[in-house]
Amino acid sequence: MAGAGEGTMSGVEVSGTAGGAQVDMIEATKGDPAEQTPSSMGWFRFYFDEQRWEWSEQVARLHGYKPGTVAPTTELVLSHKHPDDREKVADTIEAIMNTRGALSSRHRIIDTAGAVHWVMVIGDQFFDEHGAVIGTHGFYVDVTPAERERLDAERQRQDLVTARVAEIATNRASIEQVKGMLMLIYNVNEDVAFDVLKWLSQEHNVKLRVLAEQLRDDLREKARETVDQSTYDHVLLTVHQRLADNPEARA
Repeated sequence: MAGAGEGTMSGVEVSGTAGGAQVDMIEATKGDPAEQTPSSMGWFRFYFDEQRWEWSEQVARLHGYKPGTVAPTTELVLSHKHPDDREKVADTIEAIMNTRGALSSRHRIIDTAGAVHWVMVIGDQFFDEHGAVIGTHGFYVDVTPAERERLDAERQRQDLVTARVAEIATNRASIEQVKGMLMLIYNVNEDVAFDVLKWLSQEHNVKLRVLAEQLRDDLREKARETVDQSTYDHVLLTVHQRLADNPEARA
């Protein structure tokens, strides 16, 4: 995939430069690749008018090709873009040809074996002997290991957040239950019930959640001891009678 403007994991990041210094970034890498260029890096060059691509052995291998076995074209370049990035990349190639801009990008490619690579493209313009911009060239850097590490770290962070939210929800559930019990027993509002719980927690140096869970269990047990089950049954089965004159009760 040559360096046409590509996308990130969730979209496509592209930036163009209006005028770049005439620096031949490619010639310096055309020697022995093993000696001059790390295997995770390789050069590309794209001629705007001809839509002609050139790439190094490293970039060919990055796409899954044995060096020298395929000539890169715009169609081939786009075919290796991740489906979520491809349309934007095609639009960007066209835009760059019109504006004669250089590009930098971060995007995904899929090699011939189906493996996904995250690459960073660092590009500049290049010129003919008259100083006219005729294309863009630069480097591909395979950042897949770093990107996977970043994604793993992000997943771990999300897992921690999810676990913490679940813990908070669990804690809140027990506290809310006890607040309701205290409101019923003492005929107080929600704020007063919560203030009582906070005071008990602070006075006895006990975590609020733990205290609430214990008090919830204690009150449930005490209710079973002091009130006959048949009393609750009667209240439950006759609740509709006490709503007979309530106009808001009708479904």
